[in-house]
Amino acid sequence: MAPGKPKLIVFDLDYTLWPFWVDTHVTPPFKKGSTGEIFDSFGSKIKCYPEVPEVLKNLHDEGYILGVASRTGEIQGAKQLMTLFGWDKYFSYKEIFPGSKTTHFKNMKKQSGIDYSEMMFFDDEQRNIRDISELGVLSIFVNNGVSKRVVEEGKKQYFSQRS
Repeated sequence: MAPGKPKLIVFDLDYTLWPFWVDTHVTPPFKKGSTGEIFDSFGSKIKCYPEVPEVLKNLHDEGYILGVASRTGEIQGAKQLMTLFGWDKYFSYKEIFPGSKTTHFKNMKKQSGIDYSEMMFFDDEQRNIRDISELGVLSIFVNNGVSKRVVEEGKKQYFSQRS
């Protein structure tokens, strides 16, 4: 990566990549219908935020290493949705379990060898933004899901702070 570019970009899942809590608002197991749509066990259609697939593909194609940090208790459901959405190929690091986001990031730092100062994080909860910012990770608050604009603004902020 060039100077001013994060080496690792990490995303929360619930209300960041998709508009629900996987442990309370939808019911696994999930399945893909014949038209490619995803449904929960009650037949409710499951969707991610509209620009997320393109954002993840573009970041991956640009050479960014991507990770997921989620505190959900619905570990298998979250992983199943990531597979059904076709996102597994984009994420090198998946920290999905209840507990502190700082534990997720400590694990990613240890596994990747990437310093916190070379990471960027997107999440919809202020407490997570605060906790991860304290580690030295540029943490971006996401209000209505990840979009191209949110990610581009985050990359610009990273560049201006780290160059």
